[in-house]
Parts: sequence; C-alpha cells; structure tokens
Amino acid sequence: MRAYYPALNALGLIIVIFALLMLFPLSVSFWLDDGATMAYDQAIVVTLLCGALLWLGTRGRRRDLRVHDGFLLVASTWVVLPVFGALPLLGYLPHLSLVDAYFEAVSGLTASGGTILTGLDDLPTSINLWRTFMHWIGGMGVIVLVVAILPLLGIGGRQLFKAEVPTPMKESSLTPRIAETAKGLWLTYILLTVGCGFSLWFAGLEGWDAVIHAFSVAGLGGFSSKDASLGHFHNLDVEMVAMVFALASALNFATHYLALSRRSLLPYFRDPEIPFFFAVLIVSILLLTFYLMQFNVHADLATTLRYVSFHVVSISTSLGLATYDYTLWPMFAQIWVLFLGSFIACSGSAGGGIKMMRAIILYKQVFREIIRSLHPNAVRPVLMGKQPVSEGILHAVLGFSFMYMVSIVSLTLLLSASGLELITAFSGVVACLNNTGPGLDAVGPASNYQSLNDFQTAVLSFTMILGRLEIFTLLVVMTPAFWRR
Repeated sequence: MRAYYPALNALGLIIVIFALLMLFPLSVSFWLDDGATMAYDQAIVVTLLCGALLWLGTRGRRRDLRVHDGFLLVASTWVVLPVFGALPLLGYLPHLSLVDAYFEAVSGLTASGGTILTGLDDLPTSINLWRTFMHWIGGMGVIVLVVAILPLLGIGGRQLFKAEVPTPMKESSLTPRIAETAKGLWLTYILLTVGCGFSLWFAGLEGWDAVIHAFSVAGLGGFSSKDASLGHFHNLDVEMVAMVFALASALNFATHYLALSRRSLLPYFRDPEIPFFFAVLIVSILLLTFYLMQFNVHADLATTLRYVSFHVVSISTSLGLATYDYTLWPMFAQIWVLFLGSFIACSGSAGGGIKMMRAIILYKQVFREIIRSLHPNAVRPVLMGKQPVSEGILHAVLGFSFMYMVSIVSLTLLLSASGLELITAFSGVVACLNNTGPGLDAVGPASNYQSLNDFQTAVLSFTMILGRLEIFTLLVVMTPAFWRR
C-alpha cells in the first residue's frame, strides 16, 4: 500500500483544493441568501477533512510522480472528486439518491451535461452555478489546473499532465516547464470565459444567467439554469454568442495560447485540424438544412438554418445546449448530429470524442492503404501539416479507435440487457462517451436521464469518466498488470 502513497498524497491535496473551490458558490449563496448555504457548509467541511486526512496520512513517502503514479492519480481523481462534488446537491436536494447525485457530479466534472434533475428554473442560483462551475473546472481538466500548483508543493507534474491529456501530439510543450504550460492554457481559458460571459450579458442574459452559461459554454459542458436549456430565452443573439464561443472552445487551446502570446493569427493558419474542423461543420450545416427543407420540418429556410446551425455546432463540439427538440427531426438528421460529436472537437480542446486530429490521421491512413493496394512499393508517409506522423502514433490512434468502438458496442449491449430500449441505450452511450450530454429518444434534449434505473445511471457515469480520460488512462488502471509492483 505504501507504494501508492505519493499518488494518494497528491490526491489529498487535490481534494483540499476542490473544497476551497466550493467557497465560490458558498459566497454566492450567502450573498444572494438563496437557502443553500448550509449545504455548502457541510460539503466543504467533509471535503476539506477527507482531503486533509488523506494528505497527512500519506506524507511519509513523498516523491516526484512516476508513470504509475500519474495514471493512478488521474483515474482516482476523476472517480473520487464527483463524490465530493455531489455533496452540495445531496445537502440541498435530500430526495436525490447517491447514484443520481454522483451521476450529476460526474456529468458536471466531465463537462458532459446530461442531467437527472428537473425544475432547474426553481433551483437556487448557487446550485446551478455549482453545477456549471464543475463544467468549467473539468472542461480544461482539473488535473491540468492542479499540475500548475503541485510543483509549488514539491510534487512534479509531467507524468500527470501526460496522463490527463492523451492526445496524439501530447509530447509537445508550449513552454519548457510543464507548470508554465498549464498556467498558459488556463490563462487562455479564463480570458475566453470572461469574454463569453460579457458577450452573453450584452446579448440579453441577466447577470447570473450569463455567468452560469459562460461556464457551461467555455467548458463545453451543457448544463443550464433552465429546463428548456438555451431555448428558454428565445434570443438569436444569445444563440450566436454561444455558437462562436463553443467553436472557440472546441479548437486547440495551445493554438489560442500561441496566438495570444505572439499577438498573431498565424498559429490558426498553421493548425492542421482547423481546415477540416470548419469544412465538416459547414458541409454538415448545409446538408442538413437542405435535407430538412425537403420534409418541411420548420416554417422557412431562415428558421431551418437557425436550428440546424445551432445544434450542429452545439452537439458536434460536445457543448450539448439545445434550443429545440431535434429528436423531432427525421432519424438521419438525428444520427448525423450525434455522429458529429464523435470527432469534431480538436485535440487540446475542452471537447470530447476521439478528436479531429485522430479522425484526420485515420482518414489519411485509410487513404494510404488504398494507395498501397494499387502500388505496393510506394512510400507515402502520413503527414499532419508538413510533419510526418510516426508509426508509433499511427498504431496508438488505431488502437484507440478500436477501443472506442468496442466501448460503444459493449456498453450499449450492457444497457440493452438491463432493459433499456436500443436507441436510448446506443445514443446514451455515444453521448456520454463523447461527453456531449443529450442523446436521442428517452434521453433526448426534451427529456433527461431521470427515467433510468440506478444500474443504468451507474453504467453511464462510468462511460462519462471513460470518455473524459480518453479510454486508455482508465483502462490501464483496471488491468492486473498495473497493480503488480
């Protein structure tokens, strides 16, 4: 057990920091006198006490984190933090079951946005704020936040950062020190969030609604303070702002950071994912608008384009906010929008799915194999921009894609075996694995996950964590070989 002390010691610190983050909604609750103050008092005391005891009890073998420690800490953080994130919800909503409260907190921290709560319009402002604040913490990755703090406490973070951000190009750093990289990314994230909040306010949202939805949009989460989601406001300007900032959050934050630090737009033109990102979105919007016009789903072209544009951007970037029940569209349109959420978001973004970079590599690898079939002796490397992709990265992407499909099939069959209807089971798994939020049928945007039983809710909680950690980080910890020291 002592071999795991370094990871557990760092986990204790993370829990303590998480308790301190609860002071934000507590302050809001106290200021607004919304009746939820006691729930935060209890949650902060329990969280702080547990974190401090874990930290103090494992101080004996502190050292820099190694590969095993990094994987264990990341996996345990995403499993354990939702337990504490659920405490304010349980404190204010005692009718919630532990499984449902855990699901809600997992959905918040993984920036998924699927909810089991109704009556959001009547909840205290601080409770809705806490739900979306968890989005904001998880959107960039709570580990990336903490990796900027842990070095100050004598705990290195490179292995931690690499485990938390398992993208194909994860080896490249923006700055020589990993903590400086994390700080740079978080500074960019904060600036984008502030810009989003003020823009939503100028567009017509009231102060706290603007703050709540800014956290949701910047983190690509999907929680709202309204049961009707963003559709409650019937405001085109608000929808346009949400779309613009969702697109920004779905781009690589490293690209944003480089553009800001160099005061130049060149990093955007040099990012190989961006042309594919916008091309797929534009083609999808035009295709679905033309398709829905054939069925007279909406009154006119302008209305069709409005709803299609918003939901293509919202679902594909894994934002998950809605202004209309798109499950009323023909099934092709529903499946297409759900499918886009599997790959549109760029690597290094707040979005979910396999990421655009992996999708591009897969496409180019398939094209290379076709050329090899015609010309067996041809030498045709896979390029990202002007850089060749190594065989190691190609194999990793192929392995990840295989496990992604296996996860969808396996978890869908598991939910179907539990009695869940197939479309609901499949779309729920895809939405949770991609951290999108709403699925189709019984878990569509006009309803939520409340109708699921505890087993189904627990399976989807696991699915959201699996998707947030991009499968392998969690699966590595679940293998027997990992625990043989």
